[in-house]
Amino acid sequence: MGLGFVVGIIGGFLIAHAAFSTIQYRGELKIMEEQFTGPPFNVVIELLGGLGLCLWAGLAVPTKFLSILPHSDENRVVSLPANLDFMVFNHRGKVLPSNPDLKLKI
Repeated sequence: MGLGFVVGIIGGFLIAHAAFSTIQYRGELKIMEEQFTGPPFNVVIELLGGLGLCLWAGLAVPTKFLSILPHSDENRVVSLPANLDFMVFNHRGKVLPSNPDLKLKI
């Protein structure tokens, strides 16, 4: 695991903890019969910190971006030999990590 991935996990935990703290705070306000006007300041700071860490990790974790130009070598048309009606285009969206050893067989 890289540093960006670990920072993203920490950011996710901070956001989850801020949500839990807000729910817990609302429960305490119901016991004291007071109105909820918003989360405490420390929860807002925790939420912003977690959001910042997740944003940084989202920009740091992805690997090489693929070209979107139509005449790029990465976007060449690959046709299936058995049926030429279907073609596969390489694009930026990736579901699985780009490992050359892992190939999907159709």
